[in-house]
Amino acid sequence: MRLHRNLVFAVIDGLHQIFNEGAYADKVVQKLLKRDKRWGSRDRGFVAETVYEIVRWKRLYAEIAEVKEPFHRENLWRLFAVWATLRGITLPDWKQIVPTPTRRIKGRFDELSKIRKFKESIPDWIDQLGEQELGKLWDNEISSLNEQAPVVLRANTLKTTRDKLRSLLEDENIDTEFIKGYPDALQLIERTNVFSTEVFKKGLFEVQDASSQLVANFLDVQPGQRIVDTCAGAGGKSLHLAALMENKGQVIAMDIYENKLKELKRRARRDGAHNIETRLIESTKDIKKLYGKADRILIDAPCSGLGVLRRNPDAKWKLQPEFLDKIKNTQAEILENYSKMVKPGGKLVYATCSILPSENQNQVKNFLSKETGEEFIFIKDKKVLSHQSGYDGFYMALLEKKS
Repeated sequence: MRLHRNLVFAVIDGLHQIFNEGAYADKVVQKLLKRDKRWGSRDRGFVAETVYEIVRWKRLYAEIAEVKEPFHRENLWRLFAVWATLRGITLPDWKQIVPTPTRRIKGRFDELSKIRKFKESIPDWIDQLGEQELGKLWDNEISSLNEQAPVVLRANTLKTTRDKLRSLLEDENIDTEFIKGYPDALQLIERTNVFSTEVFKKGLFEVQDASSQLVANFLDVQPGQRIVDTCAGAGGKSLHLAALMENKGQVIAMDIYENKLKELKRRARRDGAHNIETRLIESTKDIKKLYGKADRILIDAPCSGLGVLRRNPDAKWKLQPEFLDKIKNTQAEILENYSKMVKPGGKLVYATCSILPSENQNQVKNFLSKETGEEFIFIKDKKVLSHQSGYDGFYMALLEKKS
């Protein structure tokens, strides 16, 4: 593989923004990909994947390269040299690249691969927490969360079927496969930019991880009901709910961030989802108005996001122990307050993209032991671990309000 100077410089610039300026990797990569109009899909693929790889393996590479944060330009080049060496890429004779001790890098890699926190490139505290909460499963889980996430699409059944979508994508030279147990999902066989396709512009699919696609189905919705998606964000699950309801009834998509709801409106227009109404949560009044009025409530709660490290590898470095304590309190408050929107006989799903029992089944257990929770019956839950499913780590619990 021959390295091209302008692509590698883009990677170094991106790493500087992520590691030293605290920028989010996905936003940085998005910007980098627009940097040069002459780049083809292979060039853009190299930039995106290399940035993500070095972000993912930051701790391991920094240990091998013997550099510490904040990373100076020279240090970033050393991280890049480690990445290239471990991939068997011959480094060019550029002045930015100091002579690279190939054998020492490989030897150091073998040594460090015996220690989990370096091998899996994670902060000490996350490693300890994972082991404490998941026990023996942690080894396989963190290893799986370091793999690149597959690209999964959800057929928008308001406009097409999964089979029809597959053949339309084939016409645009994109090959996909069905995933057993996921009725609306198609997985890309090769990574490609699906957003530039005609079928995407017509709103025939959304990009949504297979685990995330389980949540709307778990809520057991029927056409004509009133559903509230309480932490809707940009609305991936709201759109899925609208499709499952065949556009009949009402999906109220709520969030505290107006920009996310604007994005949801745009997506809903493209998808032809007419039964979604967005509502900004500005105070507790907005929640109280709906007390006892919803057939179904989805609480896709804010969480640590440890189940989606495959697609957000920089979250490992941004997450702090104190944030985790804070978010658990938020989860408990949301469950307590938002659950009051369910009418008698209605149902509620509490979901997170976390793999930690303390954010998942323990939260549900605590809720059910409180006064508000006593009105609910636990129906079932589903724990999705990445190493078992091949997709994101997720949790969902279904509760029913007593009639």
